[in-house]
Amino acid sequence: MTGPEIRQKFLDYFAARGHRIVKSSPLLLANDPTLLFANAGMNQFKEVFLGIEKRDYKRACSSQKCLRAGGKHNDLDEVGRTARHHTFFEMLGNFSFGDYFKKEAIYFAWDLLVNEFKLDPERMWFSVFEGDAEVGADEEAIRYWQQVGAPPERILRFGRKDNFWQMGETGPCGPCSEIHYYQGPNPDDPAFNRQELVNGSDDTTMEIWNLVFMQFNRSRVSDNEYKLEPLPAPSVDTGMGLERVTAVIQRVRSNYDTDLIKPIIDFIADLSGKQYVYESPEGMSMRVIADHARATAFSIADGIAPGNIGRNYVLRKIMRRAIYHGAKELGLKPPFLYRVTDFVIELMADAYPELVASRRLIEETVRGEEQRFARILNVGEPRLGEIFVRYAPAAPPMIELARTYDTYGVPRDLIRVVLGQHGTEISEEVFNEQFDDALRELQQQTAPSMAEAAGARRAREVYNRVSGQVARTEFTGYRETETAEARVIAIIVGDEQRDALGAGESGEIILDRTPFYAEAGGQIGDAGVLEGDASLATIEDTYAPVAGYHVHKMKVERGAIIVGESVTARVDAERRRRIKANHTGTHLLHAALREVLGPHVKQAGSLVAPDRLRFDFTHYAPLTEDEIADIERLVNNEVLHNRAVETEIQPLEEALKSGAMALFGEKYASDVRVVTVPGFSTELCGGTHVQATGDIGPFKITSDQSIAAGVRRLEALTADGAVARLQLDEHIIKQLTERFKTRTEEIPAQVDKLIDQVRRYEREIEQLKLKIAQGEASSASDTAREVAGVRVIARRVSDLDANGMRQLADSLSQKVKTGVVVLGQATDGKASLVARVTDDLTKRLNAGQIVREIAQIVGGKGGGRADMATGGGSEPEKLDEALEASYATVERMLEANSR
Repeated sequence: MTGPEIRQKFLDYFAARGHRIVKSSPLLLANDPTLLFANAGMNQFKEVFLGIEKRDYKRACSSQKCLRAGGKHNDLDEVGRTARHHTFFEMLGNFSFGDYFKKEAIYFAWDLLVNEFKLDPERMWFSVFEGDAEVGADEEAIRYWQQVGAPPERILRFGRKDNFWQMGETGPCGPCSEIHYYQGPNPDDPAFNRQELVNGSDDTTMEIWNLVFMQFNRSRVSDNEYKLEPLPAPSVDTGMGLERVTAVIQRVRSNYDTDLIKPIIDFIADLSGKQYVYESPEGMSMRVIADHARATAFSIADGIAPGNIGRNYVLRKIMRRAIYHGAKELGLKPPFLYRVTDFVIELMADAYPELVASRRLIEETVRGEEQRFARILNVGEPRLGEIFVRYAPAAPPMIELARTYDTYGVPRDLIRVVLGQHGTEISEEVFNEQFDDALRELQQQTAPSMAEAAGARRAREVYNRVSGQVARTEFTGYRETETAEARVIAIIVGDEQRDALGAGESGEIILDRTPFYAEAGGQIGDAGVLEGDASLATIEDTYAPVAGYHVHKMKVERGAIIVGESVTARVDAERRRRIKANHTGTHLLHAALREVLGPHVKQAGSLVAPDRLRFDFTHYAPLTEDEIADIERLVNNEVLHNRAVETEIQPLEEALKSGAMALFGEKYASDVRVVTVPGFSTELCGGTHVQATGDIGPFKITSDQSIAAGVRRLEALTADGAVARLQLDEHIIKQLTERFKTRTEEIPAQVDKLIDQVRRYEREIEQLKLKIAQGEASSASDTAREVAGVRVIARRVSDLDANGMRQLADSLSQKVKTGVVVLGQATDGKASLVARVTDDLTKRLNAGQIVREIAQIVGGKGGGRADMATGGGSEPEKLDEALEASYATVERMLEANSR
């Protein structure tokens, strides 16, 4: 049975028993910002288990994409070393939301494994919770395992660490029961197939399925005291790694030998021209690359790009680890990883069509990251190697390793890998702690003060306190921009509540109902005024630090605003109009991008302001002029058709099935607001929008730039802003046509001609400067100072660019024939240095070392080749001192090399 067939058989088995087959969520979860990546099948059902979200089914099953490479669940270091660890894997699971419980879950597991997958019960071991002072032993699970046919001697009891699950310190929890499978020889011999291997470090007996029984709710009574109460509707959450169960069914020694992963390894072996041998450094590297290529392809397809923060950094670390293994162990020259990820797409396209849709994005993102990393390796790795040689056989000080990161960009994860290769094994947690300490010392960074941190905590606490005292804000802004009789229910100043604010005072106010939109989903908060019988306050911004509570930042202009009084809340309607135009324009832009560039385009951030819109999205290349023109044409066409913009509240699942775009990283309630421009755009959105597309006015893209690997940013204007921009462009074009005395279409040619003239004049000026400098220096060789038998010229020059200084240094070195030339120049508050050593002296003198030493005097650094080097610094007032020091530097180097 193939891996894909096993996946499908699992889903079909549970579907036939009343389970809804639920599609895998993206690795970047849309409803849980606490996780870097989806790391278990239950993640997408978390709020269902908590009772927050209701769905129209009580039984579900899925094959969930998972990634464990950061945070609490981090298997990165074990990948390639063991038979069972991965960063990316698929988790098969069946779930009961208050429907069946232990008896049915255990029967399903036994029936599927023994009767459907035909696994040998004599190779199985079953673990249950042994009980402790808080929870008794799971005798029910033991009884049900025996009822389905498990031998009593193969049912083992373990403690809380192995067989009790809880979502957090508080919340749903309960015992779990695991199924382990012996894969070794002689299953009938108890000397081999023995209980000591269960939950051990050996891969011979491996856990393949975990059945979690959510039986209790754990709540805090006091600081160190908790109580357990039975859940009114106990639930089931199970997880079985597809790769593990496939290894068992296909009777192979390792997950990497299954047809889910082995074809990728074979492809890497062919690519490198090396044979795959399991017990070899090359074999381990092939397993690392295969695993990391899967993680890379799926992450990028799900909208995650390599970067320097959070999950983006984790992906970059995974990619660079694969590239390093390929380059150092297999001799693969980057770029090569993009070819492996493309093979992954081919292998897994049937089950995950989103890979095919994002193929071009994956290829370009991976290729770009490989090229960036190759440049870092070319410069930084030799420096890293020099440090290890210098301190051998001991490990280098951490501050020296941190310097290669700070100066040359050598990734910290690569530094840790090289440490391991030199015999220093250190856990990621300990390494990061020591590395961060060294980096702080090196960079002399200062963290925010304790007072600032405490102030931020108190500010958060006051919002939470207020939210526990008053009802949520009713938002009236979809239907009106002015709400009368809005009651003041709280006033906040700093971290304290107040009863009133007088004229000239500033603070925050919460109303029982408000037309002011609180900043969310990229749309900035509303501004306007509050007006009472004898008071007036300006609202500068609106935000929601606690969900459901609109906090208005205000300043009282006259009278006093008092808790309990009623006011009229009036949004700046003209500002709101422009925001609405930009927000609906953003939706049209998103749809047009997917139409022109492809379905791989996913929103990665946005800003909707009154004066402009900004849209970040996944894409691998700058937009061409034709692509920008096509996008603008599509959006403006929708504007001209003046289509009515429709809004509707729908159940989340129904909205997603209808094709509505959900944004990665956004958290949605069970009922969502769907904003539709019929036939063109459908998105989940809580923002404010125009009534018809004609209200947007003209749409104009003003910039396109890269902000991260595989992520681009567009800025655009609509309505008044677009009109103003068009008028400005017309004014500039009119001025240019008048000044050049030409037609509009001929302006580019006239500008090119002018640029060519300027460049020619600049070259001529530099040549004249060089001739003057050479004339002034014609007698310099006569004034050269002799140092230990070597002629040395050290002098100040002026009005030369970097190339001119190098040419002058070359010219002077030819005049002295054998010797050293050091030139310095002070320009724009900086000092520049050039050193030239004649070729016959480069074995005794090094220009790079000369510049490095004297550049420190002017507060800088430098380097280069043995014959030519450059440097500089920020203290030009010390330039003469540095030039004079060059004589002593040359003398010291000559003495050192003569010993």
